[in-house]
Amino acid sequence: MISELLKTQNFNCATDYALETINSVNLERLKSYFDNLPVDPYLEDNYRFRRLSHFQVDFHRLIKLPHSHLFQSQEYNPLLGDVVREYPELDNELIKLEDFQKIVLAFFEFCQLCSTYNEIGVHQIRTTTSLGVIGNPAPEGIHRDGVDLVGIFCVNREHIAGGETFLYKSQDENPVFTKVLNPGDFLVFNDRQFFHFTSPIRVIASENGNRDVFVFTCPGLLVANHHKIPN
Repeated sequence: MISELLKTQNFNCATDYALETINSVNLERLKSYFDNLPVDPYLEDNYRFRRLSHFQVDFHRLIKLPHSHLFQSQEYNPLLGDVVREYPELDNELIKLEDFQKIVLAFFEFCQLCSTYNEIGVHQIRTTTSLGVIGNPAPEGIHRDGVDLVGIFCVNREHIAGGETFLYKSQDENPVFTKVLNPGDFLVFNDRQFFHFTSPIRVIASENGNRDVFVFTCPGLLVANHHKIPN
């Protein structure tokens, strides 16, 4: 059952965030799909790699939507706001994996509680670091994404320090949540209630390090004002 992964019972969409460690997902099956991510062309220094796909959910079945572009206004993204961005789609073999589908469907249970949208954006992101080069998972700083819900699922951390994730009620207050998300950790929160940020990563005991995550949004920040897909 999906509800065994993340506990949606008694979740208050207006005030709560959820953090679970998912042990029933085989992370080893997911990790290799981060090795061939293309570089994010919208950031300098080539330290972030990214794919993006959008899905509709129908009776616990993922339906991949046609290729589309990503858009955020400057209100939410002062670094890349008002820029129409395009990323390659997720690997079809990854999408077929039961472990991947479990995570998406677990996030969708929260969407059913807290959103009227039946569409999810799935960002597959690797942030890298090396000697003398710091990787920045959130170069836009403390921010909101401009959606209803956000989920962050950590697949892998390798040879790194840093990368703490924070939630804030406002940009001027101390964080209400602070944690390094370790492999298997899944954080879900209401984007309208919380600002979020992840601190830079630096390499330790190696020449290279990386942080691999899936970031989920509901809805998926599509161009054309996030057209709703009927339930």
